[in-house]
Amino acid sequence: MPYEKGPALPGTRLVDVDFSHARLHAPNFEGAKITDAWFHNADISGDIEGLRLNGVDVAPLVMTELDRRYPERAKLRAADSEGLADAWAMIEDVWQATLARARKLPEPMLYERVDDEWSFVETLRHLVLATDCWLRRMVKGMDRPYHPWGLAQPWLADPESWGIDPEASPSLKEVLKLRRERMDEVGKSIDAVTATELERICVPPDSPGQPTRDHTVRACIHVILNEEWEHNCYAKRDLDILDTQ
Repeated sequence: MPYEKGPALPGTRLVDVDFSHARLHAPNFEGAKITDAWFHNADISGDIEGLRLNGVDVAPLVMTELDRRYPERAKLRAADSEGLADAWAMIEDVWQATLARARKLPEPMLYERVDDEWSFVETLRHLVLATDCWLRRMVKGMDRPYHPWGLAQPWLADPESWGIDPEASPSLKEVLKLRRERMDEVGKSIDAVTATELERICVPPDSPGQPTRDHTVRACIHVILNEEWEHNCYAKRDLDILDTQ
């Protein structure tokens, strides 16, 4: 499906708009107010913070339920170096299991998109980009941190300015090699981090890229951990469907 940038509607009031069976990908609802809506059989996923449904802040409820289903998620919120190392070891384990499962499928299926989401290979390429953004650009302060095979969301209208090749089509073997290199880089950085280093403020370079504002080293590592966890969940969700084909 080709990507078409939708209209910018900040501050707009929409009345009696029918979104039944619509698909909204990567919309920004920050500060939005939706009233008298019908969410029958709706499926919503994303970064939830401060979301109220019928007057109830649902983010804590969602977090509690996810932690109940997946107790290991609590490790993603570790604050010290030892806890972060343990969290990364858990990420390594879940991805090793997911990769072993993916390898049981015919390789062409790992390039297939399920419900127009990223394919398994594309997911791995996106995680390369996430590492380049949050470890290489932020923690390490590299001016040109991006590998050409990294994959960004469609909002990045000019990937070439970051050094990304939008026409790249690396093989599974090539992506797995690059992915292993990036994961090893994250692991070594977490193993070496100290309590003082975790508090250091990372200032992004002036070169094109994201993020564009300051974060602590700890915050950058937390983003990496969450990206890894969430995209592993997406990959397993899609493998459940591919397994039945």
